[in-house]
Amino acid sequence: MKLSRALLLLSLTASSAAMAQTPPMEVDIPSSFDATTPAADYIRREVMIPMRDGKKMFAVIVMRKGTTTAPILLTRTPYNAAKATSRNASQKIEEIVPISDAEFVNDNYIRVYEDVRGRNGSEGDYVMNRPLRGPLNATDTDHATDAYDTIDWLVKNVPETNGRVAMTGSSYPGFTTLMATIDPHPALKAVVPMSPMVDGWMGDDWFHNGAYRQAGYDYFVSQMAQKGDGDDVASGTGDQYALWLKAGSAGDYVKAYGLDKLPQSRKMQEHPAYDDFWKGQAVDKLLGARPFTVPMMLVVGQWDQEDSYGAPAVFRALKAKDPGGNLHLVVGPWRHSGVNYDGSSLGALRFAGDTALQFRRDVMKPWLDQYLKPGAPKFDVPAAYTYATGLDKWQGTADILDTPLKPLYLGAGSSLGWDKAAKADRDTYLSDPAKPVPFVPRPVHWGDADQWKPWLVSDQRFADSRPDVLTYVTEPLTKAVHIRGRPKVDLYAATTGTDSDWVVKLIDVYPEEYTSDPKLAGFQLGVGMEIFRGRYVDGFDKPHALKPGQVENYKFELPTVNHAFLPGHRIMVQVQSSWFPLYDRNPQTYVKNIFFAKTGDYQKATQSVFTGGATASSVMLPVVQD
Repeated sequence: MKLSRALLLLSLTASSAAMAQTPPMEVDIPSSFDATTPAADYIRREVMIPMRDGKKMFAVIVMRKGTTTAPILLTRTPYNAAKATSRNASQKIEEIVPISDAEFVNDNYIRVYEDVRGRNGSEGDYVMNRPLRGPLNATDTDHATDAYDTIDWLVKNVPETNGRVAMTGSSYPGFTTLMATIDPHPALKAVVPMSPMVDGWMGDDWFHNGAYRQAGYDYFVSQMAQKGDGDDVASGTGDQYALWLKAGSAGDYVKAYGLDKLPQSRKMQEHPAYDDFWKGQAVDKLLGARPFTVPMMLVVGQWDQEDSYGAPAVFRALKAKDPGGNLHLVVGPWRHSGVNYDGSSLGALRFAGDTALQFRRDVMKPWLDQYLKPGAPKFDVPAAYTYATGLDKWQGTADILDTPLKPLYLGAGSSLGWDKAAKADRDTYLSDPAKPVPFVPRPVHWGDADQWKPWLVSDQRFADSRPDVLTYVTEPLTKAVHIRGRPKVDLYAATTGTDSDWVVKLIDVYPEEYTSDPKLAGFQLGVGMEIFRGRYVDGFDKPHALKPGQVENYKFELPTVNHAFLPGHRIMVQVQSSWFPLYDRNPQTYVKNIFFAKTGDYQKATQSVFTGGATASSVMLPVVQD
C-alpha cells in the first residue's frame, strides 16, 4: 500500500512538471532582465531625470551595497552612460565601472553617469558643444542648466547621499564639467575637468591656430549619424595619407562622403576664421567673465593629442580670481584622457610607476574628500602640480604659466644655441602641397589606437631627413636643461606664396648610444609641437593674403610641459609647412576659404626661415633652476 502511494505521488509530480513546461513559442525577450544576482556587492539603478523643459535625461547610479551619507561623483557624457557602468559583466563593483572609479566606489562614493541631451538614452536634441544660452542658443537649456537640474534631482531623490556633489570627466565630459560651474547648483562643491574641450578653434579638437584637424570627421559620423554609438566615415581601410591626398581639400572629402548632411560639418566650413561663432563658445572666456565659485582641479596630459589647449587656458583665465587657493592645474605624462588609465608608460617612454593611479589616489581623491566628506582633513596641493618627464617625479609650484622665457636661437649651419648670431641669415626649403609632410610615418591609420594615442611621442627621425623640413640642433648638453611652462615660438619667416602654414617642433634627442634603454638610442622625442596658419599673422579674426617675400613674425605657443633635457641629450627644433593628413593642406595660394580650395590653388612655394640679426628666430623656453 505504501509503495503504490509513493508511485502515485511520483506520477503526479512528473505530470505537473510536464504541464509546467515553457511553451515553444513563448517570446524569448522578456520585458526586463537583470543579470545582477543577490550576491552582487553593488546597487545599480537606471533613472530618467526631468529637466526644466520637460525632457528627461537617462542616468545610471552605482554604489557599493551599504553605502550611506555618501557624496556623489557625477559625469555627464555623450559616450553612453549604460556602457560606462557595465565595463565587465560582473558581480563586483570595481569590474563594472571604469578602472579610474575604483578608489571612489570603494570609499563610500556614489558614482553617477548621465547621457547628455539627445544622446543614447536621453531625450532632446543633440548639439555638439551646445552653446550657453544667449546669442548662439535661443533656447532655455544648455549644459549648465541640465547639470543644475540633474544635481537638484539627485540630491533630492538618492536617499544614500549626503547632499554633496562633485563632477569630473575627460574630453567632452570635461567640457560638460566646466559648463556646470556656470551658475552652479549649491550642492556642487568641487570639479575635476580632465582634458576639457574649451576652444575648438584655438587649440582643441577642430582647429589649431587656424589649421583644420581632418580627423574630426570620423568623430562627427560616430557621434551624430545616429543617436547611439556609430561607426567612422566609410572611406576604407587604406593609408589615410593617400586617401586624403587623392580627395583634395577637406571640402572635397566632405562632398565625396556625403558629410555635408551633418550640420557640424557645415558649421566647420562656414566658420574657418575665429569669428563670433567660436568666440561665443570659448569656455575659458565664458568662465573668465564670471566669478570663480566652485573649487576646480584642471587636468591635462603633456602629450594630449586632442585637447592640449583647454585646461591651461581655463587656468590662465581664472588664476587672478582665486585668492583662496581653490584653483589647480595638473599636467601628467599622459595622452588624451590617459589620467583614467594605466599611466606607467606612453609609447616608448616608461615612467616611475603608474603615474595616473598616483594622481587619482594620492591627489584627486583626498582633494575631493575635503569638499565632499564632512570631517575629512584639509588637503593642500600646489596651484600647479606637474610631472617632470626626464626627471621622473611629481613637482608642485605656485604657477606654471609665468616662468620667465629664455630664447633658444636658430642659427646658421643647422645650429641651435642660447647666443643670437649678429649676422642675419636664412635657410630655405621647397614646400610642395602634392608631397606634404606626414604627421606620423606612413601608412597613416588614425583609427588605430596604437598609432593615434601615442603619436605625439613618436620618433621624429622620419621627418628629420626630409628636404622640406629644416632641422636645428644643439651640441650634446653638459648639464640638464629643465623647462616648466609654455614654450613660445618666435619665428621670422617668408614665403613665395600668398599663404603658408608653419609647424614648429621642440624635440629631445637621445644619445646614439643609450644602453639603459636601447630602443631609445637616438630617439627624437617631441616635447612640444604646434602649427600656425600664416594668414592669421595679424589676428585670428583678420585673415589676409601674405605678401610674397615679405618677412613676417609668427608668434604662437607650444603645449604646456614639464620636461628635463638631460646631460648627453641634445635639443632640436624642426620647422616645416605641412602636417598631413591630420591638418588640412594649405594651398599656399590665398583663397577665402581653404575648405573649398581647388586643385589649381595648390602651388609649390619656397619657404625662408630667418636666423640672426634683427630677424633672429627662436623658441623661447621656460627654463627653471633645480
